[in-house]
Amino acid sequence: MKKRKIPMRKDLLTDTMQPKKELVRIVIDKEKNVSVDPTGKKAGRGAYVSLDPTKIEAAKEKHVLDRSLGAKIPDSFYDELYSYVDHQKARKELFGDK
Repeated sequence: MKKRKIPMRKDLLTDTMQPKKELVRIVIDKEKNVSVDPTGKKAGRGAYVSLDPTKIEAAKEKHVLDRSLGAKIPDSFYDELYSYVDHQKARKELFGDK
């Protein structure tokens, strides 16, 4: 059987290439609305970040997403992103890799 290619994406926070499944996509649309994109299919400019809550906190302090997405990202979105990433990490630890 042929081995399937694993899609890789660059993690904005660690600047490393990682499998797409281990990252979460952040999207900004034409109306400058920023959101978490768990499906990876929303329209707009996207950036990938790792599922590590400590990295999200560091990104909030340095405003990493502001530069990458080209818009002012409110602190409330970083808090929402932190809770999402924390939840996903807990799910991964509980249920394993699916």
